[in-house]
Amino acid sequence: MYLNRVIFHIDCNKFFASVECLHRPDIRHLPVAVAGSSEKRHGIILTANQIAAKYGVKTAEPIWQALVKCPDLILVEPNYPLYLRFSHLVKSICADYTDLVESFGLDECWLDVTDNVNNFAEAEKLAHKIRLRVKEELGITVSIGVSWNKVFSKLGSDYKKPDAVTVFSPENYKKLVFPLPVRDLLYIGAATEKKLKSRGIFTIGDIAYSSPEFLCSFLGKNGYMLYCFANGLENSPVANINEQRCIKSIGNSVTAPRDLESLTDVKLTLSVLCDSVARRLRDQGLRSRTVSISVRNSSLETFTHQTTLDSPTASTAQLLKTAMLLFKESVNPPFNIRSIGISACEFSSADASVQFDLFGEVKKNDKIEKLEKTVDILKGRFGNDCVKTAAMLSDINLTDFNPYENHKVHPEGWFSH
Repeated sequence: MYLNRVIFHIDCNKFFASVECLHRPDIRHLPVAVAGSSEKRHGIILTANQIAAKYGVKTAEPIWQALVKCPDLILVEPNYPLYLRFSHLVKSICADYTDLVESFGLDECWLDVTDNVNNFAEAEKLAHKIRLRVKEELGITVSIGVSWNKVFSKLGSDYKKPDAVTVFSPENYKKLVFPLPVRDLLYIGAATEKKLKSRGIFTIGDIAYSSPEFLCSFLGKNGYMLYCFANGLENSPVANINEQRCIKSIGNSVTAPRDLESLTDVKLTLSVLCDSVARRLRDQGLRSRTVSISVRNSSLETFTHQTTLDSPTASTAQLLKTAMLLFKESVNPPFNIRSIGISACEFSSADASVQFDLFGEVKKNDKIEKLEKTVDILKGRFGNDCVKTAAMLSDINLTDFNPYENHKVHPEGWFSH
């Protein structure tokens, strides 16, 4: 059952806020939260420092709600280049001990230190050594989970915070892990939690003692995945720090500065997003065959819709046309759209041969794509705003954002391995 591995999961505590407080001594003793722009409606708390957390300020809650709890809360807009720099510094320290360091977002990573230790007692000492190095050399704290697989090690880094080490070993995991609520297990969200609880499954131990067949009967293939997670059977390897991950998808989304109430509003917003996604495809020398959109309305209900194209594309115009068709198929007026996104996947090389159609659409799209590549060169030289469609000037409030340069780094999905 146990693969004689030792896996660490390192989680930087209150990462964005910790870095901001490190660089701004004048606010270290105050309640601080890093948050999106309330003026542009990206108004949620991304992270809060420990002082703000004592007031009940939580990640992902609206700014207004956080201010009700803590009227003196200091709000700081995110500085992603700075956070990326610290992320690299943390992972550089980890790389001093192993080259098996796999990122899980900016503030988290897994390490395989099997070759560095002989048992979990030695592993715990090594985890404390890394924890202290990060604290002394970088000025921020981390929590580290120690176990024999990725899932339990991540659970361990969440178990005790901040600045702590937790070991889930083959000897103690049933005592420590099984009583935890199901929501603590990786990839169990609100919807899955509700399904589990409706069937009398409240703890990780309840999942572990359920049969895979029963879990699959209402969760599909994810039921077996959660059964493996709960029983410590997950055994995916930790990637090498120098390994280039295969790109699975390219996408951008945005929370609009106001609700999108017409097809014109939606098209303007998608124009900017499609331009970013298509440009990133062209940068990578890729074309996409599958396009999907995600939409969230003012009631915070979310849905997605996707389609497969007859021929792969990296054309902004083709992505926009496809995205609008998907939207019209999925949403009936009247609508109030709060956020919208587009994603492209199922890639092929831009140099790969394509099958021309009888109506000349592929040839037409190829010409448009070549023109868009020329525009890419101009934008690279003179800035993203040097060339815009006339339509984008009709409502600058909706189109005044730049996802190409400001897109954020998020954890990859579990099944990207």
